[in-house]
This record gives sequence, structure tokens and C-alpha cells, in this order.
Amino acid sequence: MDRDTLRGSLLMALAMAAFAVEDMIIKSVAGAMPTGQVLIFFGLGGMAIFAVVARAQGSTLWHPGFCTRPLLWRCVAEVSGRLFFTLAIVLAPLSLASAILQATPLVVTAGAVVFFGETVGWRRWLAICLGFVGVLMILRPGMSGFEATSLLAVAGMLGFAGRDLATRAAPKTMSNAQLGIFGFAMLVIAGAILLIWTGGAVWPTAGQSGALAAAVIVGVLAYMALTGAMRTGEISVVAPFRYTRLVFAMALGVMVFGERPDLMTILGSVVVVASGIFTLLRSQKIA
Repeated sequence: MDRDTLRGSLLMALAMAAFAVEDMIIKSVAGAMPTGQVLIFFGLGGMAIFAVVARAQGSTLWHPGFCTRPLLWRCVAEVSGRLFFTLAIVLAPLSLASAILQATPLVVTAGAVVFFGETVGWRRWLAICLGFVGVLMILRPGMSGFEATSLLAVAGMLGFAGRDLATRAAPKTMSNAQLGIFGFAMLVIAGAILLIWTGGAVWPTAGQSGALAAAVIVGVLAYMALTGAMRTGEISVVAPFRYTRLVFAMALGVMVFGERPDLMTILGSVVVVASGIFTLLRSQKIA
């Protein structure tokens, strides 16, 4: 492994660890204040940081591409993804929600065939189908271990997949900082929708404010590390490190929230991750 690829792999693992920590903080804070309010504060903080970064890079805060069809679809997908996945990590075990999230690359691959006309061979289709079997193993619909709140994670995962597909069609002239402003703005919208529905806004304590500030900083660092990872080294080697997020999330779920993932959840997670890694590696060879 060359130096750039090693650096990219480490950045990807760092990004996934940071995202897991961000989820953990949000889950903790949402136990004392409305989830919608958490999303609003988190979104405003991220927008502020990326606005500073954009100005430092000489970029404008507004880009005409925000009004194009791909970005409008990205808006809808981002709002639904953030809204449902945040509800999932708040109401369902962190490890379970994170396990379902790992199916996102499989949905993106399938979506690329439908929306961008990409070619996927039978081996990758088989891996995609097996990945969905892994999701069903985690969900266990109709069985005693089924948790209705896990469906929120499925809805969030589909939203994130739609966001990733729409991002691919975004104007090339948009900077990562501008996309960051746009993405965190969607958190504010998602939070406002949820807060209007639930009500109950409270004035955050000093501790809650500090935790939210930490979540914003960690989230922005995760985004930057992820962007750096995808631009450094061989993608076929770097991209599979995305699945380390599940390891970090399960570890935090056990240590912080006392979760105990059962055997079926672990086996389903292994199937999803293995399918995703195979799909990523296969995409670098032939369809």
C-alpha cells in the first residue's frame, strides 16, 4: 500500500469514527431535549463553520446550482435521510441503526443503474441481493426480535442513498464547503419540521450546549476527513474503510448505552458489510 492510499484509508477510518461519535452525542443530548431542536442547533452550527470555510476559500455562500433539479432532489433526500436516521439513533439502539445504514452503498449502486444507466454485472447484483438479505436479518420482520423503530433507520438509509445519487449530478463548480452549507441547512429544515410536529422546545443547559457544539465540530471534521479520504489514494482500497463506522458504533453502543447486539444482528451486519465491500472492489474491475 503506497503512502497516499494509506493516508486515505486512515482518513476514512477517522471520518467513520467521528461520525459514530457524532451519532452518540446526538443520541445522548436528544434524551433531554426535543430531537428537532437538536437538529436545528446542529444544522446552524455546521452552516456557520462551512460558511467561514467557504469565505476563506474565496467561495460565495450562495451558488446558482442550489436551484437546479439535482440539488432540489438532494434537498428532499437530505431532509428525509437526516430526519429519519436521527429519529432512528434516538429511538432505536445505535448499533442496530448503524448496521442498517451500511446498506447505503448497495442502494446507491442499484440506483446508479436506474438513474445514470451504469452497467452492473450479475456478480454485483448477487452481492446487492445478499446485502438486502443481511438487512432483513437485522430487521427480522414478523419475528419476535423485530423493532418497529428500526424501520426509521431504513427510511434514513434510503434518504442518504438518494442524497448520494443526487450529489453525483450536482454542478462540478460547487465547492465542498458550499455543499456543506447546503447539507447542514437541510438539517435545520428537518429539525424545524420535527419540532413543529412535536413541540416542547426547551432552553438548553450549559452542558447540553457544550455537547451540541462538540457534535458540530466532530461532524464537520468527519465531513472534511471523508472528503479528503475520497480524494487520496486508490478508491478501491480506501472506500471499504467506510464500513469501520459499524465497528465504532457498536463499540460506543455497548460502552455508552449498554447495548448488547444479538447474534442475528451481528450476522446480518457481516453479510451487509461483506456484500458492500465485494460490490466496491468489483466495481474497480469489471461490471
